[in-house]
Amino acid sequence: QLQLVESGGGLVQPGGSLRLSCAASGSTFKIDAMGWYRQTPGKERELVATITTVVGSTNYADSVKGRFTISRDNTKNTMYLQMNSLKPEDTAVYYCNAQASGIYFTNGVGASYWGQGTQVTVSS
Repeated sequence: QLQLVESGGGLVQPGGSLRLSCAASGSTFKIDAMGWYRQTPGKERELVATITTVVGSTNYADSVKGRFTISRDNTKNTMYLQMNSLKPEDTAVYYCNAQASGIYFTNGVGASYWGQGTQVTVSS
C-alpha cells in the first residue's frame, strides 16, 4: 500500500507563487516516478509535470514550462511543485500521483496511486 498526502494549495493573485508538497508513505520503495496532474470542470485531467525516482529526470506540460519546477527529496519521500508566475488558467484541483514498479507485482504490471487533490485558485 502507498499513501499520498498533499498540501500547499490556496488562493493567490496572478503573477504570484505557490509551492505544493506531496508526502508519500507506506511502500515508498516501489515508486519509479511521481507527478502532478490537474483538473478543472469541463476538462479532462491533464499532466503537469513528472519526475523519476532514481535519476530525477523531469518532464513538463508545454503550458507550464519555464514557470513550474518539479523536485523531490527521496530521503523524505516528498515531492514538490514550485509554481511561479501563476495565471488564472492555472486554477484547478492539483493531484499527486505515484507510479509503482511492476517488478513488485506477480503480473509484472505496475500500479498508480493518487492523492486527495488540493485546490489552487489564481484570481485577483
